[in-house]
Amino acid sequence: MSTDTTPTPGLAGSDFASDSHSASGLREAGRDYLTRLRGGDMGALPATLGLLALVIGFSIASDTFLTELNIANLITQAGAICVLAMGLVFVLLLGDIDLSAGFAGATSATVAALLIRDQGQGWPVAVLGGIATGAVIGFVIGVLVAKLGIPSFVVTLAFFLGLQGALLRMIGEGGSVRVDNSFIRGISIDNMPVAAGWAFAGGVVVAFAVLSLLRHRRQVRQNLQHLPLAVVMFKIIGLAVPVLVLTAVLNSNRSRNPNFPIEGIPWVLPLVGFLLIFWTYVLTRTAYGRHLYAVGGNREAARRAGINVDRIRVSAFMICSSMAAISGIIAASNAGKVSASSGGSNTLLYAVGAAVIGGTSLFGGKGKARDAVIGGLVIATITNGLGLLDQPSYINFVVTGSVLLLAAAVDAISRRRRSAAGVA
Repeated sequence: MSTDTTPTPGLAGSDFASDSHSASGLREAGRDYLTRLRGGDMGALPATLGLLALVIGFSIASDTFLTELNIANLITQAGAICVLAMGLVFVLLLGDIDLSAGFAGATSATVAALLIRDQGQGWPVAVLGGIATGAVIGFVIGVLVAKLGIPSFVVTLAFFLGLQGALLRMIGEGGSVRVDNSFIRGISIDNMPVAAGWAFAGGVVVAFAVLSLLRHRRQVRQNLQHLPLAVVMFKIIGLAVPVLVLTAVLNSNRSRNPNFPIEGIPWVLPLVGFLLIFWTYVLTRTAYGRHLYAVGGNREAARRAGINVDRIRVSAFMICSSMAAISGIIAASNAGKVSASSGGSNTLLYAVGAAVIGGTSLFGGKGKARDAVIGGLVIATITNGLGLLDQPSYINFVVTGSVLLLAAAVDAISRRRRSAAGVA
């Protein structure tokens, strides 16, 4: 069995890179982690520390920031951004960009809303129709980029403009389509029953613990390289504590009117959690995920290794636009309508910023689904916190832009350090 501990080029952004080495003890694991940090493999650490700093800062500046009501509002505000950013991660992993994702989501949400209002369809058909619309948009973009070789910037810019025209045609200038379906509206405005919320949180913790311990046991039994058991337990505790604390906060009554209690986890949270778990599994535990990182790391090398590069690129754009459709439906759920301006303004910029702030590289080949969630929380925290402090809008733009620029600088510096260390 090989004992080579050199990190594998092209896998810096995936969990597969960690399969090439292991530590025999907790102290050695800590040293390995510090070595990776010094080598430029910082992952989501900067974004996590930044999020923690923002939470502490806004908690000191505002008495209402850490109230149960505001935490629930923050989660709801972050939902659509996190989902859209998760989709963009797949395109960014390839070194491409999708400028049309915001309007793709709005167009898909409009199709779903019209299927309910004009066609009398139920929410399952409407939601599937919206996601299918997103998938078709992504397929056309992917074909134009992969098969014709048109730069993704140009193609998606054209769709950015064209989809705005499609929205105006379907809705009418200055018009809107109301979203009255109780299920779709409930994604953002309804909450899980308290008992169901505790069951959900407990299930997440138990499932993560069981899977982590079984994986560790299998690796030990097969004499494979593995993390120390103490590190595995630390990860389990690191997930369990925030999940259970957040559940306790959200399950408490946050209503300002004692006669109308509001308690429970907003439904948007388990939806984002499910998508995060699903796409994390796809990226880190499937052949498709390996191929995606390989194409993003070195497209020509992936082609010579027998990977169908065009198919991977088309599928990435389809996933991106399908996730944009889900994001658009969540946004429509929160707003209660879809209008001609939906998906515009700063929707795309915030989503791209969320992915990059979370740790996804603009150069391709490095990133995870969790980056989108962490970055989305950073973006939503800035907007929410500054809003509580009654700061003017320009402050929000300046702060968000500064954070994005800082994240891009960290990415560029990390990439340079990885290159100097001989790691792609």
